[in-house]
Formats: sequence, C-alpha cells, structure tokens
Amino acid sequence: MKETREIMICVEATANVSMGSLFKKKYTRQLTIGVGLMLLQQLSGSAGISYYAGSIFELAGFPSRIGMTVLSMVVVPKAILGLILVERWGRRPLLMVSALGLCLSCIFLALSFGLKGVTGFVNFTPTMAFIGVLTFNMMFAAGLGALPWIIMSEIFPMNMKAVAGSLVAITNWFTGWIVSYCFNFMLIWSQSGTFSIFAMISGLTILFAWCLVPETRGLSLEEIQLPHANILS
Repeated sequence: MKETREIMICVEATANVSMGSLFKKKYTRQLTIGVGLMLLQQLSGSAGISYYAGSIFELAGFPSRIGMTVLSMVVVPKAILGLILVERWGRRPLLMVSALGLCLSCIFLALSFGLKGVTGFVNFTPTMAFIGVLTFNMMFAAGLGALPWIIMSEIFPMNMKAVAGSLVAITNWFTGWIVSYCFNFMLIWSQSGTFSIFAMISGLTILFAWCLVPETRGLSLEEIQLPHANILS
C-alpha cells in the first residue's frame, strides 16, 4: 500500500510539470549530466562512423563488403557485452572505459589515414582502418551507446522523467542528425583531421564522466534522490 500511494503521488505530481520546471536550480546537475552525455555521445562521431562505415573502408582501401559483414556479425555479441559489464563494473567506470576506447580507436583511425601515403606504411592502412572502426563500434556498444539513456532514467525524479526524457531525446537526435550530415563533408576535408576531432571529444567525455557523472549501480530510484545520499549534490 505504501508503494502504491507513492506511485499515485508521483503520477499526480507529473501532471502539473512543464518543460520550464526542468530548468530550476535544483535540477541543474541532472540537466547538465543528461544533456551533456547525449551531446557527447553523438559528437563522438558514432552516427557518422556507423552510417559511413562502408565509405571509410573504401577510402582506406579495405574491402567494404567484408568490413560491413564483420560489423553486422558482432552486433549481438557487443550488445551482450554491454549488458554484462554494466552491472559488474558500474555506470561511471564503464562509461569512462568506453570513452577511452573510442578515443584510442579514433586516434588509430587518424593514424591509419595519416600514414596512407607514407612509403612503407601503405599496406597497413586498410587493416588499421578496419581495426579502428571495429573497435570503435565494440566500445561504443559496450558503454557510451546505452549508458547515457540508463543514467538519464535514474538521475531525474519520477515527476520530471517525462519532460527530461523529451529534452534529452531531442538533443540526442538533433545532434546525431548534424553529425551525420556533416560527416561526409568532414571526410572530404580531412580523414585524419575528422577522427582527431572525434578523439578529442571522446577524451573530453572521460573528463566529463569523472567530474560530474555519479555512480548509481545498486541504488534504487528513491535512494538516488535522497539528499543525505549526496549522489547528485
């Protein structure tokens, strides 16, 4: 009965919540974390690398059909990997490890294209690009792909979840559209430069997670919101 009453109170409180309520001072950290993670998730280049993986393989000289086939084969294993690790490692550590993996993968891709015309390294470029794209996809699925959504659903109070979810979803999809639209032009501008930018953003994600993202593993939604728990203070 107690839980039922709490749910009814939350439902009644949600009915009176507007988008403007989300911008109150007491929700500043939650809003920064929720929107920030969605921005960093897309600005890491995930949408562009996923959509243009075939083009990346072709530019690097790696057989596009083989590359795309391998990527499709690891879709399920990489998703299972994320499910296993998130409860063993926790949200915050896995998020930072995932971002580190993305950073290193992008550095690897930048090097592969940077060495493309260098004598003695030409034959390594296709393989390096393939490893870079494969590792990027694996590390993204293991952490940064799903964790921002999980963390967002945990850090906001029950009565704010609907409006918060709407805002972060809009942020995610709009930023993803921008990255997808610009990605091809960026590749034409400079392949190495493109992946270097994404590497820096992934490095920024590590710092963001270290400074702002709380660890919520093993805590109920009520415990996360308790003032004395200092989870979001």
